[in-house]
Amino acid sequence: MDMVIRTALPAEYAELGEITSGAYLADGHLDFNEDDGYLNVLRDVAGRAAQGEVLVAVRDERLLGGVTFAAPGSALADIAAPDEAEFRMLAVAREARGQGAGEALVRACVERARSLEGVTGLVLSTQGGMAEAHRIYARLGFVRTPERDWAPIEGLTLLTYRLKL
Repeated sequence: MDMVIRTALPAEYAELGEITSGAYLADGHLDFNEDDGYLNVLRDVAGRAAQGEVLVAVRDERLLGGVTFAAPGSALADIAAPDEAEFRMLAVAREARGQGAGEALVRACVERARSLEGVTGLVLSTQGGMAEAHRIYARLGFVRTPERDWAPIEGLTLLTYRLKL
């Protein structure tokens, strides 16, 4: 069966929260490991779904991963200008990697951004060590925007990318 990208169901929030937090932990993207405060944010899929759109990749009724899409004006947006959409917290379960789920989720965000009137770009923030994700972004036409790089906490500089729509 083919992969399906759709809005996350409330019954999937806990599992997606564990996939997301687990991916960040296993890949070494949390400075304070299990004590990192961002871990709770990654697990709070219900909170994100209340302020944006949480998309999931599903194959054979198995949750592969997810991403949070923030339309212009969303409280979830960190760097988006008023005419930009943003996506955050892209994560794929380790056992599902290499199957195209990450790219499919990013493509779904691109489609959603293009469908919004007046949106001229789609932006994101990423950590320097997220090389697999960087390859997806480059393949889909995202361009690095170093002038927008920022640090949510001291010692953690996030790299930014933008896709012109």
